[in-house]
Amino acid sequence: MDFVSRRNWFFLLSLIIMIASLVSLIAPNGLKAGLEFTGGSSITLDFSDSPSQEALRSQLAELGHADAVIQNAGAGSYFIRTRTLKEAVGSQPSERESIITALETAFNTDIEIPDFFSVSPSIATETVRNAFFIVVIAALAILLYMTWAFRRVPSPFRYGVSAIVALIHDVLVVMGIFSLCGRYFDLEVNAMFIAGILTIIGYSVHDTIVVFDRVRENLIRGIGPNLGSTINISIQDTIGRSLNTSLTLLFTILALMIFGGPTILDFLVVLLIGIIVGTYSSIWIASQILLVWENGDLGRIIRRPFSFRGN
Repeated sequence: MDFVSRRNWFFLLSLIIMIASLVSLIAPNGLKAGLEFTGGSSITLDFSDSPSQEALRSQLAELGHADAVIQNAGAGSYFIRTRTLKEAVGSQPSERESIITALETAFNTDIEIPDFFSVSPSIATETVRNAFFIVVIAALAILLYMTWAFRRVPSPFRYGVSAIVALIHDVLVVMGIFSLCGRYFDLEVNAMFIAGILTIIGYSVHDTIVVFDRVRENLIRGIGPNLGSTINISIQDTIGRSLNTSLTLLFTILALMIFGGPTILDFLVVLLIGIIVGTYSSIWIASQILLVWENGDLGRIIRRPFSFRGN
């Protein structure tokens, strides 16, 4: 298969997906942020005699939590998310304890708390900032490493930049698809999401390096008459390995999604999307960007609107 001659179709497909991802991200509630990024408290309540969701919502409103998000977890259990609950001060009980006492009295039932999690707004802001810096530092480290690793071929910097552009493509598409999943399947951006993004960054770059390394070897050996032919041969040499590795990972992730429970579901969804997108970009996007740059096609595309304006 001649991958290189069809690169414009691959670019068009990626452009359409990226535009759709941007629209989904820019639209209201593009990404549903979890507590780690917004601040607040989440608590799971197990009632011995479960009240209705409407009655629970009404009682929480009376306690000053009218904006609380309440989800029925089944079997007399409710998941509640609200603003950050205050801790105990001196002899004054914590806000969580006051809520539990009030609910037990109102509904005449015993309540157990199997799970409680709270993040202050200041910590949430710091988490957002740290997540951004982590991704930027990872991208710069990848760029520097690839420039050094491919120093024996012409324009090694372009290999690193091409990998970073493909990486941005992957992250944007993953975030866009995840935002769509958040709208319909109630998935949140949390710490597991960031871990998934970082994992995808590593996997995508690894897959891209496999292709680029074969391009480097074939250039040194003079396998093809030009760069386009060499890239096409290199993709054919590595596509079997890339697909087999990705399929193995996908089967593992699907098994974890079925049997692993909801705790790591956000992480697994990011991995599932990212592995598919990362495999696609490493084969059909990263090397094609390198070719377009080396051939000067990118400069001609940029200069074309200005040449029309001059005429």
